[in-house]
Amino acid sequence: MALSPLDIHSKEFSRRLRGYDEDEVNEFLDQVIKDYESLIRENKDLLHRMASMEERLNHFMNLEDTLSKTIIVAQEAADEVRGNAKKEAQLVVKEAEKNADRIINEALVKSRKVAVEMEELKKQASIYRTRFRTLIEAQLELLAQDGWDALDRQSRELDREMEQAQADRRASESY
Repeated sequence: MALSPLDIHSKEFSRRLRGYDEDEVNEFLDQVIKDYESLIRENKDLLHRMASMEERLNHFMNLEDTLSKTIIVAQEAADEVRGNAKKEAQLVVKEAEKNADRIINEALVKSRKVAVEMEELKKQASIYRTRFRTLIEAQLELLAQDGWDALDRQSRELDREMEQAQADRRASESY
């Protein structure tokens, strides 16, 4: 058990012949009491400061644990977000590829349809041009034939005969 300043102060020594000087011993004991009290106060202060420091240390350790857990949770959340973003990006790319394939296929179908229509129009235009050329050539041949003069003569003769027939009919009507 540790001595207290009161124990030191109340300590009585037995007296013997040729013992120590009592005043000197008392002075020394007073000095020891003062130093001992000072050490006890300092020890209490140090214990108090140590308790306070331990409390702060515990607070900071708890804070560190909380921060560590928070960082771990944040990293896990970031990893999850990153993973979800990758998955979403892959889905977007797949969807875009499907749309691109669909658009390309539709364009190819339209292109083939237009090409077929264009070929058909070319054929029809060629047939029309050939028929038109044939018609014009036939008409030019007709115009180039000598028969036109004969037709003109026949037409004039027919006109004269008709005039004569009309004149005869008028004359017969007047009788």
